[in-house]
Amino acid sequence: MYNNKRNKWSLIKSFYTINTMSAITKTMIEMALSHVDDPDLGQSLTQLGMIENIAVDGMKVSFDLVLTTPACPMKSKMKEDCINAIHEYVDRNAEVEVNLTSRKVEQPKPEEMFPNIRHTILVASGKGGVGKSTVAVNLAVSLAKTGAKVGLIDADVYGPSIPIMFNITENDIYGEQHNGKTYMTPIMKYNVKLMSVGFLVDPDKAMVWRGPMASGALKQLLTETWWGEIDYLVVDMPPGTGDIQLTIAQTLPVSGAIIVSTPQKVALADVVRGVEMFQNPNINIPVLGFVENMAYFTPAELPGNKYYIFGKEGCSRLSKEMGIPLLGEIPLVQSIAESGDNGKPVALWSDTPTPESEAFDRLAENTIKEICKRK
Repeated sequence: MYNNKRNKWSLIKSFYTINTMSAITKTMIEMALSHVDDPDLGQSLTQLGMIENIAVDGMKVSFDLVLTTPACPMKSKMKEDCINAIHEYVDRNAEVEVNLTSRKVEQPKPEEMFPNIRHTILVASGKGGVGKSTVAVNLAVSLAKTGAKVGLIDADVYGPSIPIMFNITENDIYGEQHNGKTYMTPIMKYNVKLMSVGFLVDPDKAMVWRGPMASGALKQLLTETWWGEIDYLVVDMPPGTGDIQLTIAQTLPVSGAIIVSTPQKVALADVVRGVEMFQNPNINIPVLGFVENMAYFTPAELPGNKYYIFGKEGCSRLSKEMGIPLLGEIPLVQSIAESGDNGKPVALWSDTPTPESEAFDRLAENTIKEICKRK
């Protein structure tokens, strides 16, 4: 945003005003633009290297404003602030031309960036509140129980839940050197390597980020974490369809996506939109299958009874209609909710397997089968 630092520049401005015969110079333009901040980063455009190709011809001034993304929502504001700064600190009669552009950065292919990650599984949902994070966490634990090397990344940057669901209160992230670069080291718990934006921010403060900022933070989290050897990297996606999903699709070598839903019609409608998103030519990620969460309620005292509170077999019918496998049905039981709150996923090893843990084990088994089919 536009910084009116009058005190700092009063003497310089007075000199330019008195010495009316002075021509506009490139240095004057650079000093004026140092007053303009990027609204998100809070640093001046000149400090961030976003001003390029300054040209001065008499009273005509032109330069490039290099944006982080062509779709920057604040580009008009920044352009206006640049013009106002030149009129304020240089000459109000200057003719200013601001060329909005963005720097194209050639990114390496995902498989080149993550050579030691064999399979990446996205766990997504069309809407919030369907238990996507619960499914992602327990799927990762069940995959680890097979002896596989598993990682879990919390890509829901606005509402990270992995710290709570794994009961991680010490959020100190350490760095390690590889090939001359420092990477973040994931936290290991229950034989799963974990990384979450929740480890890096104050858990009591809301993250008020625009889309480009959230996408940038997530990309940094993905590319600056040293995962080592990983058989399955499970990604807990944010709900819906948007910038975050596109960022992940373009950054990670994705094997396939799992879409979580409840049996309700309103939730199933969002599942269809989720499938369409992954099948979009710009994303083109195979959908491994559906998971019907809260499929039925089973009381602890009546383990053989099933009560279909949210409807019956909604995902099963949709699976047949769309030709996409139903990977699992997860019951609605109190122990699953409690396990998420106390940081001990219900899929963990126990002397006596429960129907809930077995449901997630079947989900892991079916997921592996679907991945093998697509090799």
